[in-house]
Amino acid sequence: MKGYQIIINRSAIKRLQKIQDPYYSKIKESIYKLAIEPRPAGYKKLKGREAYRIRVAEYRIIYTVNDIVLIVEVLDLGHRRNI
Repeated sequence: MKGYQIIINRSAIKRLQKIQDPYYSKIKESIYKLAIEPRPAGYKKLKGREAYRIRVAEYRIIYTVNDIVLIVEVLDLGHRRNI
């Protein structure tokens, strides 16, 4: 089975760069794992839009999945009190 391509929005990249280790590494690893399994255990479908979220420690990753062209697009990420 071919994996999904990961696309990360610029705003999400900027937010990720501001996060310190060890969270930075965990979030980055979780994003790469979305290419293999775009709907991992613990994911939630968001209400009101076609997007999903996963939690990594104190942070959330908001993303969309296009199963037709095999793309996962990371829309936003941040601390769970802000997202």
